[in-house]
Amino acid sequence: MTPMQPPAELKSALPLYEGVAPGSEGAKRKEKWAAVRDDYVARNVTNPTLTPFLPAKDKATGAAVIVAPGGGFMVLSMKIEGIQVAQYLADHGIAAFLLKYRVRPTPESDAEMQADMAKMMSGGGRPPADRPPPTALPLALDDAQTALRLVRKRAAEWSVDPKRVGMIGFSAGAMTTLATALRNNSDARADFIGIIYGPLATVQVPQPAPPLFAAIAADDPLIVTGDFGLIKSWRDAKAAVEFHLYEHGGHGFGMRKQSLTSDLWADEFYAWMKANKLLSAQ
Repeated sequence: MTPMQPPAELKSALPLYEGVAPGSEGAKRKEKWAAVRDDYVARNVTNPTLTPFLPAKDKATGAAVIVAPGGGFMVLSMKIEGIQVAQYLADHGIAAFLLKYRVRPTPESDAEMQADMAKMMSGGGRPPADRPPPTALPLALDDAQTALRLVRKRAAEWSVDPKRVGMIGFSAGAMTTLATALRNNSDARADFIGIIYGPLATVQVPQPAPPLFAAIAADDPLIVTGDFGLIKSWRDAKAAVEFHLYEHGGHGFGMRKQSLTSDLWADEFYAWMKANKLLSAQ
């Protein structure tokens, strides 16, 4: 982990809350950034933000997607699951909003933090199939819902259709994305969701159910991929769902190019949005 300053792409970040974020009044640890391999990670986040990545006016479709990076609720993978995803969407005419949400406090020491991350990522292989699915961090879920409200509130300013505001998440960000759908608050509900290497356990599908796009690699070492209960739940509810199971890709591939079919997930997500008429007003 090489310490760094927040990247230039986030200079236009907007605070989600006025003043201290509710629930973080007693937070003492300072937000830290580091370069890790080909990624940027943020940790000890207590001041959540939303960064707009807006398409050129002649390309804008009116659709919007909030992007929630992963990182086990310990860090946020802000480059390959954040900035690069948001830039891809904006380049394809979709207003993207990168969410820097709150995570658990971690050690001040980078060496201790690196050891904790290595332990989490090794994990001894996949968890047993009968283990209860992991749940979103409550403060992260609050931030996601606040972000949805903010995008709709400022939709006209950003040339966004408030009825076409979706959310896509990766790993822990996928848990957070799914949790917003399952909580199903009428004022903070995504119109469509993307779950990228997130939990696939059976759920009670909300009504109305947002169209769901899901993608995962069969060799993911952290997520159980034998059941696909989430997909069955959506199908049983007669709700729109598309599912991609890649042979290889591992966990955390994001926008990383590995010369594998999992490299294509973003193009397939865009094609899915287009096929479902999410890129044009109804």
